[in-house]
Amino acid sequence: MTAVLVAAGAFLMTLIGGWVAQRTGDRRHLVLGFAAGLMLGVVAFDLLPEALHQAPEEVHGVPQALLMFAAGFLAIHIVERAVAIHRGHEAEYAEHTHGQRPAQGQAHGHAHGRARSGVDGHQGVGLTAALALVGHSVMDGFAIGAAFQAGTTVGTVVAIAVVAHDFADGFNTYTITRLYGNNRRRALTLLAADALAPVTGAAITLLFTISEHLLGLYLGFFAGFLLYLATSDILPEAHSPHPSRTTLLCTLGGVGFMWLVIGLAG
Repeated sequence: MTAVLVAAGAFLMTLIGGWVAQRTGDRRHLVLGFAAGLMLGVVAFDLLPEALHQAPEEVHGVPQALLMFAAGFLAIHIVERAVAIHRGHEAEYAEHTHGQRPAQGQAHGHAHGRARSGVDGHQGVGLTAALALVGHSVMDGFAIGAAFQAGTTVGTVVAIAVVAHDFADGFNTYTITRLYGNNRRRALTLLAADALAPVTGAAITLLFTISEHLLGLYLGFFAGFLLYLATSDILPEAHSPHPSRTTLLCTLGGVGFMWLVIGLAG
C-alpha cells in the first residue's frame, strides 16, 4: 500500500505539470522548446539506461532494448509519413478544377495552408502520443510497486525519480495533445488519465509483477517514440514561429532539469 500512496504523489505532480502547460499563452514556443528538452532528457537519462539494464540481451550484436528503440522511432515515423501522404493526395484532389489553372496568389495560399496544417492537423498522432505517455505512466506505477517489493530503500529512490519526472509527463501530455490540434477538453481528459495511470500501475503490482525483460523492451520502444516526437515535430514547431536563442535555452534547460532530477534520484 505504500507504493500506492507514493503513486498518489505522482498523480498530483502530473496534474501540476498539465496546469503549468495550460497557462503559457503566447509563450507557446518557449513551452514547446522546454517540453522537447524534457523529452530528450527523459530518453537519454532515464528510459534508455533503464531499458538497457532490463533487456541487455543482444540480437546480432545489438542489445534488444536498442532494437526496440529504433523500432519505436521508425514506427511513429511511418505512421506520420502515411498520414502526410494521405493528406497530400486529398489536397491535390480538392484543388483540382477542370480546365482552369489557379491564380498565382491562390496557389500560394493553398500551399501556405498545407504547410500550416502540418502538426496541428494530425490529431490522431497527438492522441497516440498522449496515450503512449499514459502507458508509460502506468509503467511508472509498476516500477514503484516493484521497487517497494524489492525493499524500502530501493522503493524510495525510484519513487523520488518517478514523482519528479511525472511533472514532465503531465506537461508533455497536455502540450502534445494540444499541439496536434486536439481541443482543450480532450487534452484535459488525457491529462486526467495520465495522472491516474501511476496509481493504477502501482495498484496492479499488488496482484502480480511484470517481467524485467518485457519492461525493458517496452521502455526502449517508448524511448524511440518519444525521441521522434521531440526532434521531428516539437522542436521544429517551437522554432518555426519564433526562431530565437530563448527557445534554444529553454530546450537546454529542459535537458538540464531532467539531468538534475535523475542525478538526485540516483
